[in-house]
Amino acid sequence: MTTVMEPAAALTDAWLAEDLDAWTRRVVRRHFDPETGSPYWLSRRPHLGFDPLDITRYEDLTRFEPFSLATLRDLDPVQLVPTDVPRPLAGRIWESGGTTGKPCRIFHTESMAEHHTAWRLLGLRLSGFESGRTWLYACPSGPHIVGRGASQIAELFGSTVYTMDLDPRWIKRLIRDSRLVEMNMYVEHTIEQMTDVLETGRVQYLETTPAILQALIARRPELVAALDGVGLGGTQLTPAMYAEFVEALDGGVIGMTYGNTFGCAMGLPAGNGGAVLPYLPNYPQVTMAVVDKEDPRRQVAYGDVGRVRLTVLHDDLFLPNILERDQAVRIDTGDLWPCDGVANVRPLQISSAAPEGLY
Repeated sequence: MTTVMEPAAALTDAWLAEDLDAWTRRVVRRHFDPETGSPYWLSRRPHLGFDPLDITRYEDLTRFEPFSLATLRDLDPVQLVPTDVPRPLAGRIWESGGTTGKPCRIFHTESMAEHHTAWRLLGLRLSGFESGRTWLYACPSGPHIVGRGASQIAELFGSTVYTMDLDPRWIKRLIRDSRLVEMNMYVEHTIEQMTDVLETGRVQYLETTPAILQALIARRPELVAALDGVGLGGTQLTPAMYAEFVEALDGGVIGMTYGNTFGCAMGLPAGNGGAVLPYLPNYPQVTMAVVDKEDPRRQVAYGDVGRVRLTVLHDDLFLPNILERDQAVRIDTGDLWPCDGVANVRPLQISSAAPEGLY
């Protein structure tokens, strides 16, 4: 079967060969071009305290203050897109999960959608998933960018895909309000939708979150054992959970992704018997640094734990130095990949104000 895997791989191969300093200059100059730059960044330029056009290296991006995602709650997403992208814009606006307040929003240009899809397909291929299979896609949809995955797998991976309803904001609200009875009812509602499809015996692969997979294993382990593989993203995946999933799948493949609406990373093969769960950012459009929790301009040493600092360096979207609510281990990917990876990601802190929920 011929799919677009080949052209997608050509795209990611070209991106992986990019020099990060040169890519940084390209993106910064595009967004700060006086004639065709993005309206938001042109309006910010007089207040930066430095000339962004003087930036020549990726490391120079630390001159920007950490970009606050709260800005994206009220800002028109169009303001972040360079004006040489033809207007009126045609595309989707995607939202964050809204865990810590109103959702944050960004616009995806056609180029950004292509980038997202190419990396998604590379991740599927490297994880060992085969095209032409049947999937159950048990993930949020609607305004959440993760929902794009169902169409990507169906249309571009030559597969048949079942979908279902999942509202991550509602389950988080129930947790935040300590409405545990209703929360458990919603979990049961989620699992019932999944088992209704899985009981047909027609599904080989499942895409979902670690939290949902744990709930499914607890209730219907035989349905998980019958799968050929599971793709996981969203809530944290710990080594202990990974070991549980390996046992439950009985030889099935496990694919992993880490990220959010603003930037993603694909899972690399687990190391040290599953004790190390590494991810590679979608380079060079997305980079992730592991930084000192008290000094976000300083990266920690390889093997040390720090806060995840995410930077979006897309031709059509520039978001520097986002301080994530996650911590991770900084890993050296060696000669295989052009940038650092992050491993064993988990929440920086867990509180009733920022529950993880099912996604």
